[in-house]
Amino acid sequence: MEPSLPSASSSLKPYACDTCSYRCSQSEGLKEHARTHTGEKPYACDICGSAYATSRSLKKHFLAHTGEKLYSCDTCSYRCSQSHMLKKHARTHTGAKPYACDVCEYRSSRLAHLKRHARTHTGEKPYACDVCEYRTSQLANLQMHARTHTGEKPYACDICDYRSSHLANLQMHARTHTGEKPYACDICEYTCTSSSNLKVHFRAHTGEKPYTCDACEYRTCSRNSLKRHARTHTGEKPYACDVCKYRSSRLEQLKSHARTHTGEKPYACDICSFMGLSSATLSKHMRTQSLRRKAVYNQFGVM
Repeated sequence: MEPSLPSASSSLKPYACDTCSYRCSQSEGLKEHARTHTGEKPYACDICGSAYATSRSLKKHFLAHTGEKLYSCDTCSYRCSQSHMLKKHARTHTGAKPYACDVCEYRSSRLAHLKRHARTHTGEKPYACDVCEYRTSQLANLQMHARTHTGEKPYACDICDYRSSHLANLQMHARTHTGEKPYACDICEYTCTSSSNLKVHFRAHTGEKPYTCDACEYRTCSRNSLKRHARTHTGEKPYACDVCKYRSSRLEQLKSHARTHTGEKPYACDICSFMGLSSATLSKHMRTQSLRRKAVYNQFGVM
């Protein structure tokens, strides 16, 4: 039997990995590749301690400390320290989405986004809370959840003292100052500051009440309404006055009560000079005025 001749690939790339099918033309390249199997990272950063498998990777990392940005975009003023970052940025101009889902039609410009999307199919939740049993498919969700334990609220309003643990909540709060209501109902003229409020409102048209009380037959269209209702069973009054011993099960009632201390009366009658502490007080006043007008009309025979 004649000896087989070496293949073109083996002659051009004589160095072969013992673990996988990887081949290369230089021994140093094989040594670097071997570390993908062993996990060895002999090149460490003197500044932060981050370790890498190759000297090339360490050099790229070091640019993050020096602030040097060697790579620039041909279309805009964007600059970065690594070539792969420039490639990702370029897709914001080209619209290219090379990463495709095997299950559905989802496509993405970034591999990390595709991996995150894949978990919507697999149900995988690799990120777990150290304090409770919460698990999630996204690291960002875990970081936000952690703030429910730490109480951290890094997002602050520029106008008032409001702080939040979620950026989205701060953006929604900002609309209480600007008056912006970007979410509009397709059926009526209702507009609101958040998509969640619009979903709740839409149930007023559909009649849907997905939230049910465990103690009675009460059903409602919103989770917040169910929480408020639950306090009628538990007797819980989480909202406390800073001035007196008054407590309430509803935040709106506490705000109304606070005006008994401040003297503020923001609800004005359109007909007379009456000012009320709350919308309920104004509504009661309006009913009284209506009854009085009817009595006068009946007395003088005015229709």
